[in-house]
Amino acid sequence: MEKVKQCLQGVELDSRAAALLTGAACVAGGLLVLVRKVNSHQEAKDKIRRARDQRDESLQRAEQAVRHYKKSRAENPTDSALILKLSLSELTKQLQEGSLSPEEVFYSYMEKTLDVNKKLNCCTGILLESFDELKTVASKKEGLLYGVPVSIKENIEYKNHDSSCGVLINLEQPCQKDSVLVEVLKRQGAIPFVKTNLPQGLLNYDCGNPIYGQTVNPHNPQKTSGGSSGGEGALIGGGGSVLGLGTDIGGSIRIPSSFCGICGFKPTSGRLSSRGVRPIVRGQKTVLSSSGPMARDVDTLALCMQALLSDHMFSLDPTVPPIPFNVQVYQSSKPLRIGYLENDGYTGPSPSMVRGIREVKALLEQAGHTLVPYSPLKISHVTTELMVKGVLGDGATSLLQKLKGGPVDPCLKTQVFPYYFPNWLKRTLSFLLKPLSPRIPSILSATCGVGSVPDLWKQHAAVEDYVQETIAEWRRFNIDVLLCPIVGPAYNFLYCGKLNHVLSYTMLYNLLNFPAGVVPVSTVTAEDEEELRHYKGSYQDFLDKLFKEAVAGGVGLPVGVQCVALPWQDELCLRFMKEVEQLVKQSRK
Repeated sequence: MEKVKQCLQGVELDSRAAALLTGAACVAGGLLVLVRKVNSHQEAKDKIRRARDQRDESLQRAEQAVRHYKKSRAENPTDSALILKLSLSELTKQLQEGSLSPEEVFYSYMEKTLDVNKKLNCCTGILLESFDELKTVASKKEGLLYGVPVSIKENIEYKNHDSSCGVLINLEQPCQKDSVLVEVLKRQGAIPFVKTNLPQGLLNYDCGNPIYGQTVNPHNPQKTSGGSSGGEGALIGGGGSVLGLGTDIGGSIRIPSSFCGICGFKPTSGRLSSRGVRPIVRGQKTVLSSSGPMARDVDTLALCMQALLSDHMFSLDPTVPPIPFNVQVYQSSKPLRIGYLENDGYTGPSPSMVRGIREVKALLEQAGHTLVPYSPLKISHVTTELMVKGVLGDGATSLLQKLKGGPVDPCLKTQVFPYYFPNWLKRTLSFLLKPLSPRIPSILSATCGVGSVPDLWKQHAAVEDYVQETIAEWRRFNIDVLLCPIVGPAYNFLYCGKLNHVLSYTMLYNLLNFPAGVVPVSTVTAEDEEELRHYKGSYQDFLDKLFKEAVAGGVGLPVGVQCVALPWQDELCLRFMKEVEQLVKQSRK
């Protein structure tokens, strides 16, 4: 009996020891997880610090170079103010004639860019190689863009520089070579000289990220510049660049152009090379992205397209159809039959958006063009089931993986928060929210993604059908081009991520793969602001209330319109944009 007791006591001691060991292991495991989290947080902070230091160093070195150049020209100073006022066509003419040197133009824009960046935080870094490129260009004197400094969006690859897309996971991975677009720009005599800011993860139309911070609007620093090509919009709108390249998957060229009062053009996807233009995630084929030019006037956009659509690009990227720029179509003065809409029926436009369309419609009619009312087909269904569900076909899994390892920017938090929900919760919330809003539940449900490969194929087939239906509708109305609203005016901060439904005005043309561009035509008036007080929107729901808050306080901000054409009719779209631009200028005189 005594031996049994001793055995039991031993078991009891062993179980206590095991419990102590288990507890110690749990504590150690917890501490290990905590240490890893602390280390991960510290690593993220260090990465951000290094990226910011690199940017600051490039800005400082550029400032030193500008000071040195101005000192060397003390007896014969450059008239920078005059250079900065020149349009691109005037600038290239004077450069090619030799009345201006590439150095005068380069340092004028470099100095202005540094000044604009201090106010707007629009640059992610100066391309210091551009100082060497300047010497090469000056000695060659060739190309359609000879001696022209060009800004590029941060996700357009430039050798030995990051294309982070605003996410930490992409930092400290410098590109191995220039993108095709950068190579062609250089071949045409242009000098890419600065990279510009974008929103974290690209799939947002604000312009802030945890690495480089928030870019603000050149017309009002209390407003956003828009996105995702928001650094380009701000820099060009602030006068720091005569020509820039952005990218557009849902309005990312057109919205910042609208917000910042400049011209922007999204070509047909595939017209320009996408090699070396980094997306946040690859493989999404429902809603198509394209790169395009941004500038102060339409002629600059056209000249950039003409320069890029060259044999050199067709040689570097054989997947691009070898179709040179059709100058004859761009310069045509043939009267057009133009479809127009003030309201797509899904997103209620702001008063200034509507006024912009009405004023331009009247000018076009006075000029001899025919205007016919038009409405996009099935816009409510298409916005959620094809556009949102297409961009987030994997349920946002790939995007969320890219956001790992760092903080989520304030401009993105509200947008991505529901992406983390499991699908059953999204569907449950969608059902519960139906009585409160007809749009929020369908958008939330669409973020679940496509579901399966057969479902993805069905969606692709539905997109093909929708494109053909839309083209047939254009044929039925016998229209050449379309005049429609562009989102605006510029938003107050932290609203872009809450209002994805407004992309019905822009992402539609990425889905259809129709070329589309923006032209500034007016500014917000006190009357627009007064009318906004009575704004109800399309559904009089929470989203309409938020949109009203987002655009409030916009007096004096730019107002634009959007011009659209059928696929591969990029020159016709630009010609229409030019027509709008000229008529507005004439009406102001």
